Amino acid sequence: MRPGHGHHITVLVVDDSASSRELLVGLLNGDPQLQVVGVAGNGEDAVAAAQRLRPDVITMDIHMPVLDGFAATRRIMEHCPTRIVMVTASSIPDDVAASFRAMEAGALAVLAKPVGPGHPHFAANKAEVLRTVKLMAEVKVVRRRAAGNPPPATRPLAPEPAAGMPARLVAIGASTGGPPVLHTILSKLQPGFGAPIVIVQHISSGFSEGLAQWLAQASGFPVRLASHGEALQAGVAYIAPDHLHTRVQGIGRIVLSDEPPEYGLRPSVSCLFRSVAQEYGAQAVGVLLTGMGRDGAAELKLMREAGALTLAQDRASAVVHGMPGEAVKLGAAAHVLDPPSIAAVLNRAVRRAETGRAP
Repeated sequence: MRPGHGHHITVLVVDDSASSRELLVGLLNGDPQLQVVGVAGNGEDAVAAAQRLRPDVITMDIHMPVLDGFAATRRIMEHCPTRIVMVTASSIPDDVAASFRAMEAGALAVLAKPVGPGHPHFAANKAEVLRTVKLMAEVKVVRRRAAGNPPPATRPLAPEPAAGMPARLVAIGASTGGPPVLHTILSKLQPGFGAPIVIVQHISSGFSEGLAQWLAQASGFPVRLASHGEALQAGVAYIAPDHLHTRVQGIGRIVLSDEPPEYGLRPSVSCLFRSVAQEYGAQAVGVLLTGMGRDGAAELKLMREAGALTLAQDRASAVVHGMPGEAVKLGAAAHVLDPPSIAAVLNRAVRRAETGRAP
């Protein structure tokens, strides 16, 4: 039975600031599906409370006395694995990058700390917190020590790429649950990867730069925020910046614009994929990863119709199967794969650049 169907999703709130705790507890308890079963003011208390209360979800602050949020997350994932959402008060890129590092310790998502009721963003902020906590409650929990790749037998065999290869561009769309999947894929790409990668990842406002920083550090693949008019380089991943549609023009230029949102989103995956279908046709690969809603699904189909190789993340590995699921329903995906298999297909679809680096 999924949490919230007949019983509450239980939440442990961890934060060293009493006012932040009160705000979060109020928000969560205000939703009929959620119930805060405990609070903790430092990491050590958090570990004890997690073991005692066995909540469905933990919201975890980072900067705390005694034991910080990273150490607490790591300890909880080793001893009593629980779904953990990091909540950060900062939108400074370094701090945001640090909060994404908690994903390496086993956290599932990173959220902006909610603002108070008087704030203009309060309603949107509150909706994002509630939605994320409810979605996370449905995710399977993996004990940290046993993490790592499933045995080869369970992995779908990565198909051989189609004839229009080698591809000259990879376009990726992702939403909820996307950052750790992007990390997995980028870290498995071959040295001298011979094409640029353009990524639209829906994320809290102010988080895209920190996400790019963390992905670059954690995956070892060069990642940066896209900037208007820049020429795409092979072997670099470009992340769409906040509030701007990101598309490609001609063969190899980025165009940013503040045209109206699509599917309520800006940047939208739909906008990127449509431009790739137009400009690159069969010389591209489109990848749609975990996420809520349907952004990018119809446009992945446009890419497929233009001859591109199209991939969607499989249900078993996706935190939320919305976007890739919609793509599969529409017949937009040539292959439905887990993240390591997606990386394997990309390595074969894109020629290794002649950089003189040893393979």
